[in-house]
Amino acid sequence: MSFNIALTGLNAVNEQLNTVSNNIANAGTTGFKSSRVEFGSIYAESQPMGVEVQGKTQSISLGGALVSTGRSLDMAISGGGFFVTRTQTGEANYTRAGVFGTDASNTIVNSAGQYLQGYPVDANGNLQVGMIGDLRLQNANLPAKATDTLGFVANLDANQTPPSVVPFNPANVDTFNSTYTTKVFDSQGKEHTLTQYFIKTADNTWEAHYYADGVAVGGPQAVTFGTNGALTGPVAPVTVSFPLPGVDPMNIAIDYTGTSQYGSAFVVTSNLASGYAAGEQTGIAVERDGKVYANYSNGQRLLQGQVILASFINTQGLRNENGTAWSETSESGAALLGVPGVGPFGVLTAGALENSNVDLTQQLVSLMEGQRNYQANTKVLSTNKELTQVLFNAI
Repeated sequence: MSFNIALTGLNAVNEQLNTVSNNIANAGTTGFKSSRVEFGSIYAESQPMGVEVQGKTQSISLGGALVSTGRSLDMAISGGGFFVTRTQTGEANYTRAGVFGTDASNTIVNSAGQYLQGYPVDANGNLQVGMIGDLRLQNANLPAKATDTLGFVANLDANQTPPSVVPFNPANVDTFNSTYTTKVFDSQGKEHTLTQYFIKTADNTWEAHYYADGVAVGGPQAVTFGTNGALTGPVAPVTVSFPLPGVDPMNIAIDYTGTSQYGSAFVVTSNLASGYAAGEQTGIAVERDGKVYANYSNGQRLLQGQVILASFINTQGLRNENGTAWSETSESGAALLGVPGVGPFGVLTAGALENSNVDLTQQLVSLMEGQRNYQANTKVLSTNKELTQVLFNAI
């Protein structure tokens, strides 16, 4: 009986040494999660029968150290969740190894050629939430966009009086109270200037004159305020239209919402004009919420999609796959999908990778313990052999 018990011990320790060996071998593997063997004693009624391996436990919830790489498509998860990838045969895998790049079609793939999954965007750059698919980056230049809106918020000085010199002349600073110039773009991305001149005409009443590239456009626009200094008119955006040679006519809607008239100096607090010149792509950026942007030389950025993450009710039920990945099983339950930073999902850190969470010191100690246990079980075998030999000699 002791012979069979010792054999179960040898088999169990051998399984433990295999696991420790695998942990040590993957100490430098990105996104790897260490495992340990769980032992359980065996009894037949009250008769001891040895030991068995009841299973393996992976330290999936224990994160590895984040290491900066500088690569824009390298991603690490700070917290819970897995990246979702799709094989070329359509099977879903889940991984913590965020080593991603692009293939010949500019689709984001991992080192095994699996496609990173997320929410794509439509032709207008709108995120298609709920429609999960491969994330593909655009590599074309960004075409120019004409300025069509201008959000202008300022304070007009209530202490000022109407100009003493009339009529208004943009070349004479004595004919207006304040002025501000905004850079705008036409349909070909060429720069122009739109200048606003503010003239106080009476208490709480002003006029705005508009000049594009030094030429008057549109008529004077009344800007009025209540006795409390809040804007009373115009309540809707003012559209300033003017033609330009060789390009589409300009139509700019100026929104004065938030503009005030208080007894302090003229100051512009917001001047947000749409439109931009054409730009060349300069790089890719991934935000903490998983949104992927293409950056352009004109200072603009274009949304390319959003990375999704997966979580499971029972992560210990996941099945290990090649390439430091897992696949779902009936024991793990179906994947729960979401975006980084929401609920159980951690945030993303771009330009970094998650190292293996293997503690080499602990693994070496386990290796020595396993060696000791293996030797002890072999000692039982050799002792049993000697006793058996003594018995045979006595016959």
